[in-house]
Amino acid sequence: MTLQQLKYVIEVARSRSISNAAQNLFISQPSLSNAIKELEKEMGITLFFRTNKGIMITPEGSEFLGYARQVVEQAGLLEHRYSEAPTPQQHFAVSAQHYAFAVSAFVRLLKDYDREEYEFTLRETRTYEIIDDVKNLRSEIGVLYLNEFNKKVISKLLREGNLVFHELFEAKPHIFISSKNPLAEKKYVTLSDLDPYPYLSYEQGDYNSFYFSEEILSTLSRPKNIKVSDRATLFNLLIGLNGYTITTGVISEELNGSDIIAVPLEVEERINIGYVTHKNITNSSLANIYIEYLKETIAEELRQRHI
Repeated sequence: MTLQQLKYVIEVARSRSISNAAQNLFISQPSLSNAIKELEKEMGITLFFRTNKGIMITPEGSEFLGYARQVVEQAGLLEHRYSEAPTPQQHFAVSAQHYAFAVSAFVRLLKDYDREEYEFTLRETRTYEIIDDVKNLRSEIGVLYLNEFNKKVISKLLREGNLVFHELFEAKPHIFISSKNPLAEKKYVTLSDLDPYPYLSYEQGDYNSFYFSEEILSTLSRPKNIKVSDRATLFNLLIGLNGYTITTGVISEELNGSDIIAVPLEVEERINIGYVTHKNITNSSLANIYIEYLKETIAEELRQRHI
C-alpha cells in the first residue's frame, strides 16, 4: 500500500467516477482502475461498486476511507513541516438545510482558514440529499432537524447509512416574514392568523414526503402554497408577497439584513436542530472547527433574540 494509492481512493470517492478521478489525477483510467484493484486485493476488501448513478463506496470502503484521509492529511502536514513544499490543497464539504447559521459558521471558517489554496463546498439542499451526501462521503457534515413527526423515519435512514445525529439546540417554532408584513407587530402568531397569507416551503424533489419536509406542520392544509428551491427566492417572496415560512427563529441580520424578521408561532411543537456525521469516519480538523463555529454562531443568535 502506498500514499499515492490512498490519494487515488480519496479522489475516486470525491468524484464518484473513475473517469473523472483519472482526469483530476492526470493519469489514465486503466492505471487508476488497476491501482484501486491492487489495493483492494492487498487489503482483502471491496472499496467501491458501480451503479447507474456512478461509483458508490461500500461500508468497509467508508471505514477504510476514514483512515486514508487521516494518513494523507498527516503526511501533508509532515511534508510541509520539513520541506519548502506548499501546504496541500484541502477539501471540506457541508450539506445543510436552508439555515442562515450554517452559512454564518461556514463564512467564519473560511475567514480563519489562512491558505492560498483550498476547495470548500457548502450545499444548501434537500433533506434526503443531505443524508445521502454524508453517507457517501460527499460531505463530512450534514445539518438538519428532527422532531416528533419525522424522527422515526429520518433516524431509520441515519442508522442504515451508519450516520449519527448530534443535537445542537432545541428551538421553539417561529415564522419568517417581511418586516412590513401586517403580522410583524404581533408578539406571537397563531395558525389561524396565517390563513390569509401565502405559505412558502422548500420543495424536496423525488422525496417530496411530509417526513422530508424542511418545515414542521407539513401535513396541515393551507389555502395558498408556494414551493421554492433556494433561500434567496424564498426571502424575495416573503417580502414581495407578504408570505411566511415556518422555521427555528434563528436568522443572521449580518447576512440577511433587517427586511426579514422572526415572530414566535404559538404551537406545542419543538424543533431539534443538529448535525450528522459518519459513524466510521473520524472528523477532520476542519470539521471540528466548523462544528465549534456552528455552536458559537447559534449561541450568539439566540442571545441576541432571547429565543
